[in-house]
Amino acid sequence: MLKEKAVASLGQPSLLMPAWIKAALAANDRLKLYLTLLQSAAQHASTPDGPVGRWETDIAHAGLQDAPWAPEMLSGAYYDDDLLILPHMENLLEALSNDLATMARPLCDVGQASADALTVRRDHWLRQLHALADDEGLRRAALAELTHGDRQRGDSLHLLVMDLHKQINALSGEMATEDVDGAHTWQVQDDDRPLIRAFMRGLHRTADLKFSHPGLDTAVTRDGPRLLIQNDIGTNDVHVLVIEVQDSTISLTYSDLHPGRFGFFRQMLEDMGFGWEVFDPRVSEGLNAGKPYLVGQARLQAQSNAELQTGLENVASRIVFVIDWNRARKRLQHFVSKPRAHQLLAQAAQNDWGHMAWLLAGAERLVYNAMQAVDSEAFRVGDRLDDVLGETAASAYLLELLRISSMVLRQQQPVSLVADEAHLLLARMLRQRTFEFDLLAEHAAYTHALAEGLCDALENPGDAAQTQAQVLRAKNWERQADHLLMDARQRAERRAHWLPVVDFLTKADDVADALEEATFMHSLTLIHPAPGLPAEVRAALCQLAATTLAAIQDQVKAIEIARQASQRADGPDSELFLQTLWRMLRAERQCDELFRQARTAMVKNLRNAPVDLMLANDLAATLENATDNLLRAGYALRQMVLNRTGMSA
Repeated sequence: MLKEKAVASLGQPSLLMPAWIKAALAANDRLKLYLTLLQSAAQHASTPDGPVGRWETDIAHAGLQDAPWAPEMLSGAYYDDDLLILPHMENLLEALSNDLATMARPLCDVGQASADALTVRRDHWLRQLHALADDEGLRRAALAELTHGDRQRGDSLHLLVMDLHKQINALSGEMATEDVDGAHTWQVQDDDRPLIRAFMRGLHRTADLKFSHPGLDTAVTRDGPRLLIQNDIGTNDVHVLVIEVQDSTISLTYSDLHPGRFGFFRQMLEDMGFGWEVFDPRVSEGLNAGKPYLVGQARLQAQSNAELQTGLENVASRIVFVIDWNRARKRLQHFVSKPRAHQLLAQAAQNDWGHMAWLLAGAERLVYNAMQAVDSEAFRVGDRLDDVLGETAASAYLLELLRISSMVLRQQQPVSLVADEAHLLLARMLRQRTFEFDLLAEHAAYTHALAEGLCDALENPGDAAQTQAQVLRAKNWERQADHLLMDARQRAERRAHWLPVVDFLTKADDVADALEEATFMHSLTLIHPAPGLPAEVRAALCQLAATTLAAIQDQVKAIEIARQASQRADGPDSELFLQTLWRMLRAERQCDELFRQARTAMVKNLRNAPVDLMLANDLAATLENATDNLLRAGYALRQMVLNRTGMSA
């Protein structure tokens, strides 16, 4: 990781020196090991029958577990006359060059005159290593130049490493690094410490939510009038946070390669009162594989020192929630939509639960195992959680899993407990499932809108444009209702318990179709030069439509009561459901009588207008047909609820 490059790209070089020194000391360890391995390889090549030795511990200590070429170079070395042949010599020379540059950087790349001689020696050996890359092996003289430690024989790479190490140790002592509540600080003032402690207080408040994930290392220094705070966040090289505190202002510069996570962090800070300026995507050499990444600056103007400390504490407490955010978002999207996944992660952060515990507990495997274990009939291979439970219930389940995972793992309880909780929670939600009623209610809402629109059109006939808009709106509502029926049919193909839902919706959809057709027929009575229907006929049709609307309103109410009754068959809900249902069914008889009254009014007023008589009669008949279908839908709903709840008929 090259966090120091990212910090430099954000314009804060004062924060780099401790990181450079730390990297230089690690490079020193590797360089000394490389040179020792090189000498051992030469010795093994001279006496191939002798023992090779075991270097696993030294290699691991130097952090070279990902360099399998090192032991292979040692065991495979041999002499060809005066030439030492080394397997992977190109890897060795590249590693020596990179680590020499890293080790010399704190001394040679800051423009200090005292380091001029070291800079000349560094540049010489970098050229030498580059030149050796063109050779097939190392001559004995070249090997000695690299590894000897006798100053009387002239300079060597080994001697340069020794001299650099001595100077870096001295520089490290001059930095006078201090630990302030876990922050690595240097050159700070007494007045800075309360601000640093406030930041670290917020960081420690939520830091355990990252569990074993690396990150959150904090470095602090003073640069003239500014206090600079840098946090590593995670392991990606461009995922860096730098904070400036000057006077009463907090200025925060944040870089991220994921737009979604950038927006998530931005929103968290906006909720705390920060204002943002987002820059164009940036490309920096050596960072994020040369790909663009996002950079933005947030600013908070505090009114007091206490508010300044609170702002720093709040910012620090939010950092943990962007660690592995994108991985959690992708896994949540196996079960809910992308906007819902974002919302869940935001809620988990607001409640200080986080998402790392859920990831550690198994993430999507945790949910899939629960789906498979609790109900093989409810879930089939390939089913999405939100398809079965509905997005609202699926989101509630996942949010509760985020909470449970965080609670269990923070208490250091077994991960298996989270799996057990996931199974029990999903089983409980399936017992309380009302998704079928959500779909019924949505369909009933479209039907209600169609009936209400028709009543309004009959009571207040508009001009041609208004009438056409009413027809188009009714057609759109009817199509939306059709889509819900098709959705239920697809579900019923996989799950038998959806068949009663399909039966009800098929009959309810006939009601929606009739109302849409009636709206169209009414528009025909207003086509120029027709004057519209006589007042007495229109009044009779309005009464018929209003009674149909009242029956549909009872249907909406019955569905909502049935939703509650499906979870418990207690007396009050059951009785109210049946009363509402029977009132809806009696409306069909009322509409039969109102249909006759409407036809009587038509004969009286439209005897000499055959076209209007035909249209008015068809309109009334379509409305009466809607109530007939409503009667059938009511019986289907009654049967579905009785079968589901076992309540007495």
